[in-house]
Amino acid sequence: MTRTLVVMGVSGVGKSSVAAEIVARTGWAFVEGDDLHPEANRAKMAAGTPLDDDDRWPWLRRIAAWIGEQEAAGRDAVVTCSALKRSYRDLLRDGHTSVRYVHLLASRSLLQARVDNRRGHYMPPALLGSQLATLEPLDPDEPGFGVDTDRSPADIADDVLAHLADGDRTSADAPSGGGR
Repeated sequence: MTRTLVVMGVSGVGKSSVAAEIVARTGWAFVEGDDLHPEANRAKMAAGTPLDDDDRWPWLRRIAAWIGEQEAAGRDAVVTCSALKRSYRDLLRDGHTSVRYVHLLASRSLLQARVDNRRGHYMPPALLGSQLATLEPLDPDEPGFGVDTDRSPADIADDVLAHLADGDRTSADAPSGGGR
C-alpha cells in the first residue's frame, strides 16, 4: 500500500519547508498544494480576502485527484495543504486509503513572526487570523498526528519519518494526538 502524507496547518507553520525535507530524504512524489490553487483564489488571497468553502472545494478536488493519480501509479507521495477543516480532510481521504495527515503546530506568536517576515508569498499576514479561526484540529479517528514546529524543518522531518517508521501508528484506528 502506498503512503500519502498531507502536510497540513495554517499559513506560516512550515508546510513547504518540512515537506521539502521529507521529500529530500524519501524521494517520494511531491506537489505544493498552493500550486494547484486556481488563479482566482490566489488573487483573492493576495487582495487580503479570505477564501470561503466555495473557493476551496475545487482546489481540494484537484489535490484529491493528484493523490489518486499517485496511488494508481503505486507512488508514495507528499502534498502540502492547509486542510483546515475536517470536511476538507474527509474529501481528501475519500477513496484514498493512503492518506495520513501530518498536522504542523505552532504558537500564534511564532506563526505571526514567520508570516510577518516572509517575502514574495501571495497570502498576506493579515489572513493568519482567519485561518486560525477556521482550523479544526485532527479528530482522534483521523489518520494522522501533530508535530510542533518550534525547531528546524530538518528536525521536524526526522520526527515525522521516525513516527512513520515506528509501526506507522497513523492508521485510521490509532489515536491522532493532533490537538494542542
